[in-house]
Amino acid sequence: METKNKTTFPAVLATFVLCYFFWILLTGSFALQELVVGAVVSILVAWFSARWFVHERPFGFFSKRLFILLAYCVGVFPVELVKANWDVAKRALSPKLKINPGIIRVPVDVPTEYGKTMLANSITLTPGTITMDIDERGGQVWYYIHWIDVQETDRVKAGEIIKGRMEKWVRRIWQ
Repeated sequence: METKNKTTFPAVLATFVLCYFFWILLTGSFALQELVVGAVVSILVAWFSARWFVHERPFGFFSKRLFILLAYCVGVFPVELVKANWDVAKRALSPKLKINPGIIRVPVDVPTEYGKTMLANSITLTPGTITMDIDERGGQVWYYIHWIDVQETDRVKAGEIIKGRMEKWVRRIWQ
């Protein structure tokens, strides 16, 4: 018999706090009108989505993991994004630079579904790569990634080039 996730007050409260924090971070405003609208939107989002985001330990995310996530979003991911943008811009502006597009299967070592999703999205958001599929067989997770310039055919080495430092940081966030 399957049990449904219930919306609990702690789950709603934790989701509200996180949503409201990001509202303030993104708007950058402490005007009363912005704060009130942000509170209303955050509580509505929290009420309708908490059951899918919080499964256990509602306030477990408000720990060092939150600071690691912020460091990733402000420091690590933007650096990888700039490096990938620079590479793609060079290729677009220099037609003589050869490209070697292809799909490569790389191993991934991230323990949670949230982490796997975050890493796949991070790879896709960096220009020149698209995570096409996630394959989980025999206890191993593989990403099928379309890469604008396949520089390495060895799966492990290609994974190190594509994932850069992102996998290590995502694993630290979602362990």
